[in-house]
Amino acid sequence: MDAIAETAEPASSDWPRIHKSPAKVSGELVYAVGDIHGRYDLFQEMLRRIVTDAVERANGRLPILVLCGDYVDRGPDSAQVLTALDWIRRDERMMLRLIKGNHEAAFLSFLKDPQDGENWLRFGGDATLRSYDVTPPADFGDPAELVRARDDLLERMPAAHLRVLQGLELMAIIGDYAFVHAGIRPGVPLARQKPDDLLWIRAPFLDETRRFEKRIVHGHSWMEAAPEIYDNRIGLDTGAYETGVLTAIRIEDNEVEVFQTGE
Repeated sequence: MDAIAETAEPASSDWPRIHKSPAKVSGELVYAVGDIHGRYDLFQEMLRRIVTDAVERANGRLPILVLCGDYVDRGPDSAQVLTALDWIRRDERMMLRLIKGNHEAAFLSFLKDPQDGENWLRFGGDATLRSYDVTPPADFGDPAELVRARDDLLERMPAAHLRVLQGLELMAIIGDYAFVHAGIRPGVPLARQKPDDLLWIRAPFLDETRRFEKRIVHGHSWMEAAPEIYDNRIGLDTGAYETGVLTAIRIEDNEVEVFQTGE
């Protein structure tokens, strides 16, 4: 593996779209997309952009599309996003790697035990219920209402959506890159990372300036409608549900290019 710089230098304030890097992806053509959060409109636009780009650049390669989690909640169209994911995973023209986000983990937990679903509803799960035409509980702390909402959801939710959620990965490794949702625990080998860290960590991961075992591509944490591009990590979450901007990158050997859709 080619060495990645020991210290992480941030991109300049205007974050140029193309970034050179010693990191490689073994000759592959890789696209990675940040947190979608129910913004099907932005995701659909991004897919068109990626497909068009891949047709021009693939040169016989099978493009790899990595989505970094948090497909649902907060935005208005979580159900449509999951329908799109089911469609993409069936398309043989692209290899799809779906990373699990903390919101998908909370969604699955609600389906299994709705009485533990209060926190999920408070950080965006109510929007996911509405996307399936399910009325959220009037009182998020009412056990009977939580069970009612879960049962209504299961009646309306296609089985294909559940299969998508149950098939999500915690990590994907391609060449010198590792793709996760939130980040990793510094100092811990990738093979020994704990699921809770991969799904939820912020500090100390975001504060780490030394290189990791791989260059980490992640979502989960955002400050503004611009990606965070450092030598040791690339943060793709740009708060699509709030900023109206969805961010992706194309990764090839020694180069990363940023794509954005939305406002």
